[in-house]
Amino acid sequence: MRLHTEQLNTHLARELRPLYVVFGDEPLLALEATDRIRAQALQSGYSEREVLSVDTGFKWSQLSMSAQSQSLFASQKLLELRLPSGKPGTEGAAALVSYCESLPSQTLTLVHLPALDWRAQKSAWFEALEKKGVCVEALPVTRKALPAWIEGRLKAQSQHAPPEVLHFMTEQVEGNLLAAFQEIHKLALLFPAGPINLEEARACVLDVARFDVFSLGIALVEGDPVRLTRMLEGLKAEGTAPPMVLWALSEEIRTIARLLVAAASGRPLSSLWRETRVWGVAHQDALKNNISRFRAPQVSAGLRHAAAIDQLIKGLAKGDLWDELQQLALGFARLRGLH
Repeated sequence: MRLHTEQLNTHLARELRPLYVVFGDEPLLALEATDRIRAQALQSGYSEREVLSVDTGFKWSQLSMSAQSQSLFASQKLLELRLPSGKPGTEGAAALVSYCESLPSQTLTLVHLPALDWRAQKSAWFEALEKKGVCVEALPVTRKALPAWIEGRLKAQSQHAPPEVLHFMTEQVEGNLLAAFQEIHKLALLFPAGPINLEEARACVLDVARFDVFSLGIALVEGDPVRLTRMLEGLKAEGTAPPMVLWALSEEIRTIARLLVAAASGRPLSSLWRETRVWGVAHQDALKNNISRFRAPQVSAGLRHAAAIDQLIKGLAKGDLWDELQQLALGFARLRGLH
């Protein structure tokens, strides 16, 4: 069974299973999920807690031994297994499968994992965990979902804000959810319950946004010129290597080119994701919603521009590298039209 973190509260209000696995890309949401499970376990009588960390020298026999041992002072135990690498190895994989085949009674097991790629999620040990327990996935909050996430957090502390404030805060905290949580909490400390206006938000919410070069593709497809400019400025300030930025932009332009050719032949986009290596619902949705904006001449011009920037990077031509990267990205922005 698999849940997203926002579904966990509803699940825990209904039942408490003997095995939980928390994993995913977003540390804040993973931490909050494990805290909720611990709190519910304590409330349900799991008063003893034992933590096993899989590091150098860890013996997997400790897992079964800990599960079998019972305290003289508590009848129910919370057993936490932390696997920071997400790679149990051959022995660990076998131990986890065996553990799932016979879960210990009077023990709630909580497994901590990092983000896992699709191969790890298809492994026998992870499938055993998912079959016998509840896997809680801490997915990143997309930029599109971020205003609603901020609004929900404000509501939880008895505050609210109009759309322009939510938009401003989204710009300030994008890509840095832990810092976003801290900035929102700061508003609760500084202002009473009720509305937060734009002036108050501007005075208090710091610019803590962090940009990932791998998110540039979606931004280019969505075509918001202000956001594209802000992302590139942020990546430049963070010291991101220009070849990585060019690669991200070029790969997305090539993907658009392949999708345009395939779509012209009548093939549905949904049949092309694997072929074009477009993974993730957010990326697929962005392309479905925006592919009609693009034209073949625009894509060809973008690829020629990317080749010229590659010459700049190699020192074979002169020019302002970051300005050219910005111009390449803005060539696909909505305000630049479809030419």
